[in-house]
Amino acid sequence: MMKKIVLAFTAVILVLILWNWELVVYGIRQGYGQVKIVWQAKPIGEFLNDPQFPDSLKQKLLLIQEVRQYAIDSLGLEDTQNYKTLFDQRGEELMWVVQACEPFALKPKMWDFPVVGSVPYKGFFAKQKAIDERIRLEKEGYDITVRNPGGWSTLGWFTDPILSGMLKRDDGDLASLIIHEMVHATIFVKDDVDFNENLASFVGDTASYYFLASKFGRDSNQFLEYLHDDQDYRKYSRHILRGTQKLDSLYQTMKEEDPIEIKKEKKKNMITQIMSSADTLSLYKLRSGNGSGRIPNNTYFMSYHLYQGRQDNFKRELDDDFRGDIEKYIQHFIKKYPYL
Repeated sequence: MMKKIVLAFTAVILVLILWNWELVVYGIRQGYGQVKIVWQAKPIGEFLNDPQFPDSLKQKLLLIQEVRQYAIDSLGLEDTQNYKTLFDQRGEELMWVVQACEPFALKPKMWDFPVVGSVPYKGFFAKQKAIDERIRLEKEGYDITVRNPGGWSTLGWFTDPILSGMLKRDDGDLASLIIHEMVHATIFVKDDVDFNENLASFVGDTASYYFLASKFGRDSNQFLEYLHDDQDYRKYSRHILRGTQKLDSLYQTMKEEDPIEIKKEKKKNMITQIMSSADTLSLYKLRSGNGSGRIPNNTYFMSYHLYQGRQDNFKRELDDDFRGDIEKYIQHFIKKYPYL
């Protein structure tokens, strides 16, 4: 009887593996890519003690440690082993993220994964795999974007190292990124990446003001530079989000039987109008569209919705319900959403 049970259980496992073979292979590749980075990362002490390592980058490593401790002590974020090592990218990109969206609807393609659930992007540690995925999805008619993320969280499955590319960021931007990823390692709701990314962005961007003020002072160049950059980004984000609503309204008027070329022309005209009208924004620094020289597609607008769509709601909730106490706000979410 026991032998039959074991055989039956083994058969079920094999069927599940075969049924999800593509996902299994993808998971193995992702795991290998992440383990390779973790394995080759070195303790930051080795870089701090290396006389050949630039002093300016040493200061960034020390800053990350201060940001990390601030996030633990003052924000109540999880104390993990993350960001205690450094992986030298040697000027190369490590990950390529594919995002896809319906061509005439602001509806992202979702990928389903164990633990985290459905997510609107798919990462690859091999560039060609990302290109292959893009080609396949383009043949299916999707709008596609392939981008290189500045960082990512493995949600506790691995020890996340500092990536050398992070050290190119300004102090405020670097602080925001580290806190953003630490939020992911503390609060992550399955099947709700929109909430997860918006919350991490809100906490990272907001808490960086407090960190910079405590370390450098509100009159410091570091604080003012971050203030100007962040306010510019928020203004631009709101503009794109307003454009997203206009684009969505346009798509709502389209019918399935409408000629495809007419749809494309209307879409192009609307996106061109949204992007060109950004020049009317009053910004500290001039900003030129999406930086590619081409009009963006639907994934560009969906990305802003994914990372910035709930910022005003979070701000009102923080001010009205928690009197601006961001640590209490974070603890509220920790209690509300048990981690994965």
